[in-house]
Amino acid sequence: MRTAIPFVAQLSEAEEKAWLQVLRTALSEHDIVRLDALTAAQREAAKVAIVANPAPTQLAAFPNLLWVQSLWAGVERLLVKTQEADFAIVRMTDPQLANTMAEAVLAWTLYLHRDMPRYRAQQLTQQWQQHPLPLPSERNIGLLGLGHLGKSAAQTLVHHGFTVYGWSRSQTAVDGVETLCGDRGLADVLRQSHILICLLPSTRKTCGLLNHQTLALLPPDAALINFARGSILDTDALLDHLNNGHLSHAVLDVFDEEPLPPQSPLWSHANITVLPHIAAPTHKQTASLIVANNIRQFLTQGKIPASVDRTLGY
Repeated sequence: MRTAIPFVAQLSEAEEKAWLQVLRTALSEHDIVRLDALTAAQREAAKVAIVANPAPTQLAAFPNLLWVQSLWAGVERLLVKTQEADFAIVRMTDPQLANTMAEAVLAWTLYLHRDMPRYRAQQLTQQWQQHPLPLPSERNIGLLGLGHLGKSAAQTLVHHGFTVYGWSRSQTAVDGVETLCGDRGLADVLRQSHILICLLPSTRKTCGLLNHQTLALLPPDAALINFARGSILDTDALLDHLNNGHLSHAVLDVFDEEPLPPQSPLWSHANITVLPHIAAPTHKQTASLIVANNIRQFLTQGKIPASVDRTLGY
């Protein structure tokens, strides 16, 4: 029996069309239907929906909704928008997403490790000067966040010879990584990190975690990569530490406001590399298979996949 699965999204027309195509191919035995094409009876009957940036009013159209499958790994905005709702939120956990993030972490770690910002600045002034290159084992990498994405990134860095220190709220083991937890563990990781990478989820406890005080714990000339969420990093504090020479460079892929406004000082800062939220984009083909499998198991077995803890935010 075919079931109508709502697709609730606020995407560009081209992006929505692309998602619908791959999702319908992956779950061809059922009907994936845009919100505006659903009948009243289909809305009433819906127990699960596929969502991407939905508005709360859109989800209110489904009185019997049990869970939603997000197409994104990050769900903090969806959590905020649906605080009063009682349906479960299942985030995207695609192994390919972890591989993509690990690739980005390695690429931009090497960018900093190999002193690329300095050589780019030298090119602009036609300066020919070589600088010493430490071995990867001599470069301490601090990694904040040891979830699915963080563990994959940490192991990739270890494989390439870097010395990696990992931090999470609770103790977590990762092969080849010295892992720490709690406030004291965070301070220890920061003090040792020549390059600090943030992959933490955005929660009440991580908001503003990287501020004047915590950034001051980093060694002189340390660099920062933020591939997590803009709310975790105090931008004014970062600018202060870059401007006073304590930090050497920051690679920023996420911001409090996206797209980054034209008037932001981050665009033109000599020691900041701005990226347009491209570290780990969802791969439509592999993600659609995850979505199809989760929905198929629910429709045949009544099984809702592991969902986000609304109190923790992830």
